[in-house]
Parts: sequence; structure tokens; C-alpha cells
Amino acid sequence: MFNLEEMSKLYEENIKEPTKDEAIDILSKEDLSDVDFIKLLNCDDLDVLEMAAREARRITEAYFGKNIFLYIPLYISNYCSSGCIYCGYSCLNKIERRRLSLDEVEEEMRAIKKKGFNSILLLTGEDDTKEGFEYLKSALKIAKRFFPEILIETGPLTFEGYRELVEEGLVGVTLYQETYDLNTYEAVHLIGRKRDFYRRLNAIEEAIRSGVREINIGCLLGLSTDFKRDVFLTIMHGKYLLKKYPKIELSISFPRIRPFEGMNFCYTKVDDLQFVKFIVYTRLLLKNIGINISTREGKELRDNLIGLGVTKMSAESRTGVGGYARDNPSPKQFEISDDRTVDEILLSIKSKGYNAEFTNWVMI
Repeated sequence: MFNLEEMSKLYEENIKEPTKDEAIDILSKEDLSDVDFIKLLNCDDLDVLEMAAREARRITEAYFGKNIFLYIPLYISNYCSSGCIYCGYSCLNKIERRRLSLDEVEEEMRAIKKKGFNSILLLTGEDDTKEGFEYLKSALKIAKRFFPEILIETGPLTFEGYRELVEEGLVGVTLYQETYDLNTYEAVHLIGRKRDFYRRLNAIEEAIRSGVREINIGCLLGLSTDFKRDVFLTIMHGKYLLKKYPKIELSISFPRIRPFEGMNFCYTKVDDLQFVKFIVYTRLLLKNIGINISTREGKELRDNLIGLGVTKMSAESRTGVGGYARDNPSPKQFEISDDRTVDEILLSIKSKGYNAEFTNWVMI
């Protein structure tokens, strides 16, 4: 089990900002220690960041080449059993609830396949009902006809639940802890099974033990006022998983909170400089993991991060239920920032001297 208390203590003991010379000395190391990583997280010197960015580019190209893997999310349902005050799908919000019919699921997948994608990420609200699980399994069976790589982003399941889905073709699971700060976690999750912090923390290992090969974890930047601590603990959680389960393919995401219609939640703003730091310094510490960036971020920032650590990007995302086969006015989980088409993103990646890939060759 990931030792949250020990890692939290390590962070608190080493939170002091390093001098510029000390930070440069850290960058000269072949391998960074956990304490080195804490110090870099607390260093805002732009010269240091520029040096680190060059090294992050070198490492990324050495391990992944000049390739960016594109993925697409498909929200199939917005039913939710949890009350998370930062989410448009919260059960506390009075919105229209909808599940795509299975015919609509197939229609959406055909539309996505025509765009060139060979993998799909299926998303739902945190629906803890048996009906919700059986619906997810039915959607996964349809996805298996179109995509060799199927991933889900839902509420945590049991070992048996994940195992059932693996037998149907599930390859990957995205499960964000949201925040690793217990007090903040309790304050923003008001009702539902998601209030159980440790159930969520440990569920990712249930997925791995069930046979899931691709794992994506992350923290929602802005929930906790101490977002650097959240980043550190996310990365330490990832290191723990890699050490215990060396055969998994691990990815890290750093989503920033985005607004939704009717949002009434004050969150901590995480600026672009901090965001770039997190990606660059994560690459220096964990050289061979995937780093995702979604359409929550604007197109200029996403384009500028190509080559600086990012290996996976979402494209042409819809954050309401469906929306690829036909326009869908359903409520959105959050507003996106990069609304470019797949073709526009492909051109942008190519202009940077990189290749856009629709097949995850690491997985295959």
C-alpha cells in the first residue's frame, strides 16, 4: 500500500526553496532523488527551468522518439452517485441525466473511428449502481469491435469488477485521486462512495491485479491550496506503482480545474509557469512514463509543450454525453480550452517536427 504519511512527511521536511546554484547542481545529476524533485518543485527560477526543459526534451526523444500519441474521450453517461463540488456531473447538480443507448454508443464509436483513432477512452459519472456497471460492460463490448485499445475513466471498481471488464477487452484505467490532502478531499466530496479516500487510493492496485496494463493517475490542480504537494504525492504514488508492478505502462496527468455551467466553487489558480514546471521536472525524475495533456489546456500552451515531456494529447474532445456523431446539447462535465479539430491538431504537431500517432505502439 502506498505510504501517504511517509511521503507527506518527506515533502514537509524538504520544502525549502533551493538556491539557483543548488538547483543547477541537481540538474547535472543523471538520476534525481525524491528530495531533488521536491526542491525543483519549489524553484521558480526561469534560467533553471529553461535548462531543465532542454534536458526534458532530450530524455523524451530518447525514450519516445518524436511521437505524440493522440487519444479521444467518449462520455457515454452522466449519471453520478457522488457529490463533488468541483464537477459538472455531481449528483448535487440539477442537470439532465442521460445514458447513450447502445445503438447511439455504436454510432458515436463509428464516428470516432472515421477520425482515425485506434483507441478510445470511455467515461461516465461516478455511477456506483449495478445498472451502471452492466451498461459500461455492454459499451465496452461494442468498443471491442472497433478499437484494439479500450480504456475507462469511471468511479473505482472492485477487483472482480475490473476483472470482468478485462475479460471483455479492457486495457487501461484512468483514475485520479483528485487531491492527496485528506482535509481538502473531505471538504470537496460531500456525499457518495467517493468520500472514501482510501478506497479510491487503493482501487488502482485492484485494477492492476485484475490484469489492467495501462494506468493513468493524477491530481486535479487547484483543489488543494498546496498544489505542489499534490504533484509530489502523485509522482511518488506513480513511483510506488512502477516499483511494485514493473510491467504496467504508467502515465501521469496534471489536469487543471475548468469551469462548468452553474459552478459555485472557489479554487486555487495554478498558472502556466507552475504547470510547465510540473511536466518538465516530472520528466527528469520519471524518464519512461507517459505524460498526458488534455483539451482542458489552451492550444498555444499545448503546442509549446510538444517535445518538453508530453507524450499523449487528447484531440477534438467533447465533455458532454456523445457529441461526435451528431450535435448533443447535454450538460458538459467542464468547458474545454482547445476546440481544434483533429486535422488542425495533426497539422500543428507536424509543424513542430513531430509525428502524430493513433496507435499506442508501447501497448502493442
